[in-house]
Amino acid sequence: MQKSILSVFSLLALFNFPLAQAQEVPTPPGLVFAFEVLVEVADPTVVGELPNGTRRIVDILGGTFEGPGISGRVVPGGADWQIIREDGFTDIDARYTLETDDGDLIYVSNIGIRHAPPEVITRLNAGEVVDQSQIYFRAVPKFETAAPELEWLMRSIFVASGERYPNGVVIRFWRLL
Repeated sequence: MQKSILSVFSLLALFNFPLAQAQEVPTPPGLVFAFEVLVEVADPTVVGELPNGTRRIVDILGGTFEGPGISGRVVPGGADWQIIREDGFTDIDARYTLETDDGDLIYVSNIGIRHAPPEVITRLNAGEVVDQSQIYFRAVPKFETAAPELEWLMRSIFVASGERYPNGVVIRFWRLL
């Protein structure tokens, strides 16, 4: 143990890092708004109770997206495969395709979570409109596209926040700087 501590100090000295600097809180990276997606969804298909929760599949019927320099439609046919745990915590695995106004396709894989107080989740899962500020709905998307002008989608990390309504979802994407 003492040898490994000495190794860390030796490494810091080698790279001329003062110890005080290692203890400072670094500045977090910034975020830039990329675009917003408005998704129309079908009623959930409930597969059933599994050992880790209730499996639901929510088909994506269509929608639109828009942001600075990018807009288009949500291609029907994707879905959100969910596991809803007993306490209402939801694991989200949404996969769908966007088509820009120029005809370029973007595959989206959005992995995330959603949770809220139990009474809010019960109402949400029953299809009621609820106060979105009471829900934590976040995701980490990955994009794939063959369009050279959209390569920036594959060369950055993004985060997303979502809002769930009875027949739709609003997802806002930010690019991490």
